[in-house]
Amino acid sequence: MPVGQALDHATSLLPWCVSAWLLGVGLYAILTSRHFVHLIGCLSVVQSSTYVLLLAAGYRKGAQAPIFYSHPPGIAVDPVLQALVLTDVVIGATVTALLLALVLQLHKRRGTLDPERLRPMRR
Repeated sequence: MPVGQALDHATSLLPWCVSAWLLGVGLYAILTSRHFVHLIGCLSVVQSSTYVLLLAAGYRKGAQAPIFYSHPPGIAVDPVLQALVLTDVVIGATVTALLLALVLQLHKRRGTLDPERLRPMRR
């Protein structure tokens, strides 16, 4: 295999490997987390793996932005996947803000953010 072709193959696998690594690191950190704020940060890392995965799926070498008003259509990247990534970012920010607000209320009511120290609620 020529060097250029091997380099193209390695760079095409790199985003997929980065996405799998981010997912693995995030899941491991979720399983070992002892603080709710840390847990929310780990969920953000797992969600960032989906950004990389979607962008890797929509990438085309030598493609251009899908804007065709000033030049004839050629090879373009998939705009649907770009819209999915943008939607994923917005939903991720919203869910993170909601979870942080819930954690803040939990700390106000229970005085701790350690899942092990929280005792069951009584009636």
